[in-house]
Amino acid sequence: MSDIAKEATRATIYDVAREAGVSKSLVSLVIQGDERVSDVRRKAVMDAIEKLGYRPSRAAKLLAGNSSKSIGVVIDDYSNLWFVGILAGIRKVFDAAGYQITVSDLHRVSNSIEDPVDTFQALHVDGIVIATEPDSLRDRAYDFPAVLVGDRMREIPGVDQVTSDDTLGGYLATKHLIGLGHKRIGHITGIGGTAAKRLSGYQKAMSEAHLTPVVSGIGKATDERTGFEGTAELLQTSPELTAIFAANDYMAAGSYSYLRTLGKRVPDDISLIGHDNSPTASEFNLNLTTVAYNDDEIGTNAAKVLLGRIENPAKPVERIVIQPILIARKSTASPK
Repeated sequence: MSDIAKEATRATIYDVAREAGVSKSLVSLVIQGDERVSDVRRKAVMDAIEKLGYRPSRAAKLLAGNSSKSIGVVIDDYSNLWFVGILAGIRKVFDAAGYQITVSDLHRVSNSIEDPVDTFQALHVDGIVIATEPDSLRDRAYDFPAVLVGDRMREIPGVDQVTSDDTLGGYLATKHLIGLGHKRIGHITGIGGTAAKRLSGYQKAMSEAHLTPVVSGIGKATDERTGFEGTAELLQTSPELTAIFAANDYMAAGSYSYLRTLGKRVPDDISLIGHDNSPTASEFNLNLTTVAYNDDEIGTNAAKVLLGRIENPAKPVERIVIQPILIARKSTASPK
């Protein structure tokens, strides 16, 4: 028998109620373990459940109780592999706790009246992981369990946050280049709080070394196209650059592509560094020096914080910051 046919013949809560000679509401109370149900009626319901092979669906459990055992996750875009490690950490915790995970991105609902948070609330999820800029979502009172993930332009009052120290990340990347002897260092930034913090770290390191910042990509998407076009802009305005720091590895990949069109070699002619230690960074051709966080750790902490908020809505608000490390590969070297 097909799965669809099995689903169609599966016993329902109404079948159990009819078999036991009780109301659907009483069956729901038995499923919830309500102690107010008499032993006689409880036995009748349990016997009916066993006889019919009834298994409560997730929707039935939602109607019968206060938990859907589900979590919603809102991300920017599936193409950003930064979310892969985050989701792995989130899933590890919630799988163990018996929750299902549903992911929604902003692109899918960009032309809709509702945003993903509206949709998840309509589905009665137990909590929501917000891994995007709060300004991308509708203004609302966050009177439900939620956790904000990542370094954002603004925090959400009363909402827990798990983030990385992106200002320090940008600082470490730039200090690495300065330590190699580079004095003419360009930076490709983009839109959003994470890019803004990394730009701040770059500017701090340049200022400490009494070097002049050269920046492109302000207000643009943090993708490969911006990396490609941003590199073109940097070299048109400052052809003497010997190093480039891109706000993430995908932008660095775009930068690398543009440098190849010019016949420039990395790192012989120009050093290149990214951020995030994404799968792109370790590819053989790129072999990118980058700044890394343990994304799995970010996701795990976010899930633990959210689970704690679900279990105790009145607990103090938490903000956990994960520290970065520099991973030196072959895309950076001393200037020739």
